[in-house]
Amino acid sequence: MGAPGCSAPWVKDTKTVTSELEVNPAVGLADAEVTKRREAYGYNELSKEPPTPLWKLIAEQFDDTLVKILLASAGVSFGLAFFDEEAKHEGLRAYVEPLVILLILILNATVGVWQESRSEAALDALKELQSEHARVLRNGKMISDLPSCELVPGDIVELHVGDRVPADMRVLQLRTATVRAEQASLTGESVAVMKCTEAVGDANCELQAKENMLFSGTAISNGIAVGVITAIGMDTEIGKIQSQIKEASEEEDDTPLKKKLDEFGELLAKVIFWICVLVWLINYENYLSFKTFPGTPIPDPSTIKVDVGRMIYYLKIAVALAVAAIPEGLPAVITTCLALGTRTMAKKNAIVRKLPSVETLGCTTVICSDKTGTLTTNQMSVVQMCAAADATKLRTWAVTGHTYSPFEGAVTDLGAVDKALTAIAEVCSVCNEARLEVKAGVYRAVGAPTEAALRVLVEKLGVADAAGAKEVAAGREDPEANPEPACAFYASKLRSVSLLEFDRDRKSMSVLARPEQGANVLLVKGAAECVLERSTKVLLPDGSVAALTPAMRRAILGQVEAMAEKALRCLAL
Repeated sequence: MGAPGCSAPWVKDTKTVTSELEVNPAVGLADAEVTKRREAYGYNELSKEPPTPLWKLIAEQFDDTLVKILLASAGVSFGLAFFDEEAKHEGLRAYVEPLVILLILILNATVGVWQESRSEAALDALKELQSEHARVLRNGKMISDLPSCELVPGDIVELHVGDRVPADMRVLQLRTATVRAEQASLTGESVAVMKCTEAVGDANCELQAKENMLFSGTAISNGIAVGVITAIGMDTEIGKIQSQIKEASEEEDDTPLKKKLDEFGELLAKVIFWICVLVWLINYENYLSFKTFPGTPIPDPSTIKVDVGRMIYYLKIAVALAVAAIPEGLPAVITTCLALGTRTMAKKNAIVRKLPSVETLGCTTVICSDKTGTLTTNQMSVVQMCAAADATKLRTWAVTGHTYSPFEGAVTDLGAVDKALTAIAEVCSVCNEARLEVKAGVYRAVGAPTEAALRVLVEKLGVADAAGAKEVAAGREDPEANPEPACAFYASKLRSVSLLEFDRDRKSMSVLARPEQGANVLLVKGAAECVLERSTKVLLPDGSVAALTPAMRRAILGQVEAMAEKALRCLAL
């Protein structure tokens, strides 16, 4: 009897899925069952293909018509120099020509092998998208740090905010009001996808419609969920992508450049061959003598005399002409140009497996692609901010910088951080489930990109309190240990008591926070029109509160419309 499995789990209810996988969600799998399933399914790892042998990479660099012609000409030149008696007196100088050709070809092959050996790691890069550890329920006990490679179908896994999903799984339970997952790395969706436990009606629906599934390599942006693993390793959606990449890499279709070079090489070989033959034959009188039969142009075979030395001499002239006609530097120049293009693309995180692919991309006229995560980086940033100047007018700031680094860009013409800006910073830092982290000097977002962008804004705003500003400045000396000191400062002043997550109906998120002194405060952020509809007052720069008049409401809505016309996502705090 084979190990249990579940096909199309998204169209089945949770009880059916756990029943088919033969697992109790309250207890998890037993050790004996885990061993049995591992023997059937293997480890939860993406397959790693053996690297291309070095000899094969080198051989591929010489699989070119023009390069073969150069090799042939170098071989003929070497042979003539070796057997020529006069060349023996010249020593190494007689071999300069073939050695130069070989040196060019070796340099050309070296550049190609170096580039392609680096790009062999492209398939392995998908492994980095897999989680290293997972919270797994086994034998009725929660294991908080089980290596994800040891997971098997049927394992019960608990996921929290910031966790990377270790394998494809069916959502069994939502521990919070809402759970959202960042699927940009898999589907290109810019907005985190809301997850649910209800079954989906269509068994053949696309990935985006499988709202009760969590996919390997994606990340939880908010909430806590419990799921049962339905597929691991190469059976996951990301594993299928790797299989498709592998199949695509095996397609050896010549690029337009290679086709043109091959055509040029073949034509050049024919032209050079016949020119060499013609030059050699034109000078036949210098190495061939004979007498003709009386009264006819037909040579008398008995009188034919051949001067082998002079014949070889004119053959060398013909070969020298051929070598001179061959553009020895062309392959090296082409390879160098393509390598430079590859290097430029690598700086933009574009992996080039084959050098000629750079030229193919240059010939492309139409690209059909999704946007987020493919043509864009799925990094959000605050570009404009508004607050009340008084009870009737608004003031606006532009915010520069398009990464998660608070050091790249600033709030233009900021001036002093007043009470209204402090309130903005408090909402953005405390009413927020994302966080920033620094790895290898690069700032990254953990959680929803929009919420991470708000935390970057807080870091750019800073704090008004002098002691707090000093504390923040000290924290920024070590970004890896303190990636967001300003947010940490505001969080220390407002302790989160309760969280009401984002809801499609309310279109807002709320956090009940307790300050060091005074009553609790409710911090809210959400869609501008919805928050504005529920608001009756506005905070002024001096900290006073004024009534939200119809004129002020119109001014705010006008600003929201102006931002929307620029394709900006608008939030109200």
